[in-house]
Amino acid sequence: MITLGAYSLQLGFLFALVSLGFGGWTLARDDGRFQVAAQRALVISSGFVLLATAVLVQQLLISNLDLEYVVRYSSVETPTMYKFAGLWAGMEGSLLFWSAILAIYIVLINFLNRQRNQTLMPLVNIVLGIILLFFLLVNIFFENPFTLLPPGTILQGSGMGLNPLLQHPVMLIHPPILYLGYVGFAIPFAFAVAALIRRRLDATWIRSTRRWTLIPWLFLGVGIILGGMWAYVELGWGGYWSWDPVENASLLPWLTGTAYLHSVIIQEKKNMLRLWNVILIMITFILTIFGTYITRSGIISSVHAFAATDLGIWFFGFVVFTIVACVGLILLRWDEFASPNRLESFTSRESGFLFNNMVFLALTLAVLWGTMFPVLSEAVRGAKITVGSPYFNRITTPMGLILLALMGIGPLLAWRKTSNATIKRNFIWPGVGAVVVLVTGLAMGVSSIYVVVTLALASFVLVGIVLELARGIAARRRIAGEGMLTALLNMVDKNRSRYGGYTVHLGILIMFIGFTGKAFTVEQDMTLREGEKTQLKDYVFTLQHHYIEKRPNHIAKVIDLTVAKDEHIIATLSPEKRFYTDSDQPNTEVAIFSHGLIDLYAILGDFDQETGVAVLKIMINPLVQLIWLGGIIMVLGTIIAILPSRADRKLQEKLT
Repeated sequence: MITLGAYSLQLGFLFALVSLGFGGWTLARDDGRFQVAAQRALVISSGFVLLATAVLVQQLLISNLDLEYVVRYSSVETPTMYKFAGLWAGMEGSLLFWSAILAIYIVLINFLNRQRNQTLMPLVNIVLGIILLFFLLVNIFFENPFTLLPPGTILQGSGMGLNPLLQHPVMLIHPPILYLGYVGFAIPFAFAVAALIRRRLDATWIRSTRRWTLIPWLFLGVGIILGGMWAYVELGWGGYWSWDPVENASLLPWLTGTAYLHSVIIQEKKNMLRLWNVILIMITFILTIFGTYITRSGIISSVHAFAATDLGIWFFGFVVFTIVACVGLILLRWDEFASPNRLESFTSRESGFLFNNMVFLALTLAVLWGTMFPVLSEAVRGAKITVGSPYFNRITTPMGLILLALMGIGPLLAWRKTSNATIKRNFIWPGVGAVVVLVTGLAMGVSSIYVVVTLALASFVLVGIVLELARGIAARRRIAGEGMLTALLNMVDKNRSRYGGYTVHLGILIMFIGFTGKAFTVEQDMTLREGEKTQLKDYVFTLQHHYIEKRPNHIAKVIDLTVAKDEHIIATLSPEKRFYTDSDQPNTEVAIFSHGLIDLYAILGDFDQETGVAVLKIMINPLVQLIWLGGIIMVLGTIIAILPSRADRKLQEKLT
């Protein structure tokens, strides 16, 4: 099986090379005879990559200790579901997983475009083939997951096991979803390159990739939220975002991808911003490769990053190659970007989208600068200067509030130009809602101005969305005589992109409200004996028991902490300190109980078996649940936008 996996990788590389050869011949000679051969070779290459991935998973599941990768990232004692997670736990496996996700996208994009986009697809396959070839090259020659242990190696134990931090259910879905987002942006990028080469820079390629952009954007967003959830429940510090470099690496392409999704609407509606859209999707893809580079080069320190290797130079080279190729193509086709339309008014929906884009790009640059500043400072001055959360919070919070404001303002503006009467009609009630919340917050003595402004802007956006829905429902009831629910459903089905976007906005504003809860967090470090109690705000915590449990692959120190409010016990928290048999790294398992919109959060430092004294931290975290709720609503809105409308389905039926 190991031999099968190794040869599958090599055959995948060979067929990708063959595909590029046939594709290059087709492009250079304008000879379509080898076009089908190029496509089939790339699909076959993808099949071999998926076979190699399946072999590695099988070796992890059976704990084959002849394989070096299995020894380093699994063990006989590792629970079966976490053996599967070993696929992305190490450098070699994660790179193979990257290739496997790309292979799935390649198969799907070719299957779904059998009869469509025939002009662009040969070039799309060339671009995707180059990307796949690079990752296979790295896997085969530098980070091969099918390397056997050196002869005569004597194992200490039954494998080193999976990192305890990764042994959490969220980590079974967070990395795959994040990869689906990262890798998926290769599809619209490939179409953009193909459109440049073919001189097809109208909105056709954008319409062809609309769903292929929304899907990876959704996956990346969900992956980021799941990463925050994992940090919240696993790392034991009580937060969900720390501006860690690897967190930032996933955020950067999501920001530019969001800007791109807004910007393409202008090109579809007004045939504007051709150059801008091409640049945005290229930057987004480059940032996914850059994020892969900084997590695998060892140039940054992070709880998420891989160990330092010589691989960084190859990823850096690929990033430079991609940038040079993109810039060269743009310069070569510069005359093709001219648009017959121009921005006509400052008070137009186009300008709202454009301002939105500018803020997203500024936010991306600010996060990128803060992420790379320690590396740059070390290279220039010889000393690494760390940039922490205060920098990011100080820079990104105002920008986030501006984006929240624009999220409400943009949909209230008309295309081309918004008349004074329309501005007055559309803005008065959202403005009143914002002012009422602002005044109420200040009157209640809320100390943080950012919290008050966030809630006021969220009110502005919410009232705007509700009024827009109310007007649409009223119009349908008046014209078609439909009931309220029927009118809502038909209205959404008729324009899924628009109302899916409103739903996404609703989810994001709920997340913003959740972020404000950080300003009201209360925490306390304490020591307790059995039977002792302490009070934090309205809650009384009592240490009932402490004990040690032996489990299949770890020993756990556990305490039972009852929580009472108004003299009634409402929960028992059982935080743990785990000691894994295949790791010398102790791991904290926090205990969380959600009481309405308040999280009661307990972290066990340790306890003394003889004295019975436990050292722990208790936190009261308000509104965190709104972040997860907002994420769910955001997913729902994106699904609404992705699914075809009734008109689209009828058109597809006619075509088939």
